[in-house]
Amino acid sequence: MDPNTSTDQPQGNQPGNQPGNQQRQGIVGVQKIRTLIEGFDDISHGGLPEGRTTLVSGTSGTGKTLCAIQFLYNGMMQFDDPGVFVTFEESTADIIKNAVSFGWDLQALIDEGKLFILDASPDPEGQEVVGSFDFSALIERIQYAIRKYKAKRVSIDSVTALFQQYDSASMVRREILRLVWRLKQVGVTTIITTERLEEYGPVARFGVEEFVSDNVVILRNVLEGERRRRTMEILKLRGTTHMKGEYPFTITTDGVNIFPLGAMRLTQRSSNVRVPSGVKTLDEMCGGGFFKDSIILATGATGTGKTLLVSKFLKEACANGERAILFAYEESRAQLSRNAYSWGIDFEDMEQQGLLKIICAYPESAGLEDHLQIIKSEIAEFKPSRIAIDSLSALARGVSNNAFRQFVIGVTGFAKQEEITGFFTNTTDQFMGSNSITDSHISTITDTIIMLQYVEIRGEMSRALNVFKMRGSWHDKGIREYTISSQGPEIKDSFRNFERIISGSPTKVVSDERAPLRRIAEGLKGDDEK
Repeated sequence: MDPNTSTDQPQGNQPGNQPGNQQRQGIVGVQKIRTLIEGFDDISHGGLPEGRTTLVSGTSGTGKTLCAIQFLYNGMMQFDDPGVFVTFEESTADIIKNAVSFGWDLQALIDEGKLFILDASPDPEGQEVVGSFDFSALIERIQYAIRKYKAKRVSIDSVTALFQQYDSASMVRREILRLVWRLKQVGVTTIITTERLEEYGPVARFGVEEFVSDNVVILRNVLEGERRRRTMEILKLRGTTHMKGEYPFTITTDGVNIFPLGAMRLTQRSSNVRVPSGVKTLDEMCGGGFFKDSIILATGATGTGKTLLVSKFLKEACANGERAILFAYEESRAQLSRNAYSWGIDFEDMEQQGLLKIICAYPESAGLEDHLQIIKSEIAEFKPSRIAIDSLSALARGVSNNAFRQFVIGVTGFAKQEEITGFFTNTTDQFMGSNSITDSHISTITDTIIMLQYVEIRGEMSRALNVFKMRGSWHDKGIREYTISSQGPEIKDSFRNFERIISGSPTKVVSDERAPLRRIAEGLKGDDEK
């Protein structure tokens, strides 16, 4: 080998090309730029690959255009990255007007020279383009705008409208490849949106877009039951890692908000501090009260006293000068206040003191992701030490078990992160007995389970309470009888001389007090015979 030959660049499959030697040889891997779209940087492990093109595909109404604009807006506002937006569907005026609803003043950014909108939308009075379509001139216009404004981020919305003018898939592939190659040449990070026909069909309409793009993100807006559920999936990020699977998201006044449930880590601290439930006997059954950052689930048939326990839980917080929020999905504010007042709890007074906030909504008024976003926003604004949801089962109506479980994980994970004590209720379908704690299998997510049920004893209907589970603490295993009075719940002793109470078929245990004496007498008689 010539000693004058440079060895800075590794050749072929030399050892310098191995991953362990990349840093020594100065080879830099794929860099990412943050989008600051809520949750996206978590599921993408840092953002979008810098200098590459990302295809965002979805059916109509999934939020593709919003993602493209938000990517540019966050770049301009947070990183001072100039941007270019190319539109093939909406006019510049419509784009600026729509952005106002999210609090984004695009016109001001245009005036400052940070944003340029290249309007390539069709003329409604123009004639339909026929024959071969010349894409070269448009590419030159895009490249000129990038250089003039020194843009670092580009969004193109959407190529579907443009490439409908081509007849063959091979031509579409060639033209997209030309566009992507030219954008990569100038070093911009690009989002290109495209339409797809079905939520779980081909990635894009022409079937070739995903193959010429470095990265692919799929947006879905699936109808589950009678509700729409938006999800985002990163199909590929070439040369780098990302989280797999679909992640729910919603659209708020701040833009796209993704819930990266899979990115949540079980790293929250566990507190040994106890907080009272508001029912003295229940605290004794739980070994001194609930743990401060725990999630408690009260489950049982309708009318067993779940809302009563919630009311006591909230009153105890306010009595100690702590803030609390009640999210109610089955009863109105007036009905909740009336019922609580009958137990000696004045919700209205607690609200006037600024210690309690009650938020009532029909479960069907929004999707689970929207309800989750509302809960997170209210907690962030009010900063309570306790929250209550009455009830989870109302929110589970009309949605899949997986979607509901993801919602519960999102709420409990956020509450634990903020070190908030949560008290949730769940209504079971079975009136007496209990074959399952919850129909949606969420019992493993909660720390403490209080089981309430009806039992028939001596021809009368009674209520039973049992601390079914409590993580990290001793708890009373007894099945206690309890009643509801004007002062609230009165928990009594265990049901003695009865078994099979939880099964819903209690039977009396026959106790023969003479049996021990009889055994002793028989033993003495045997000794005498010997």
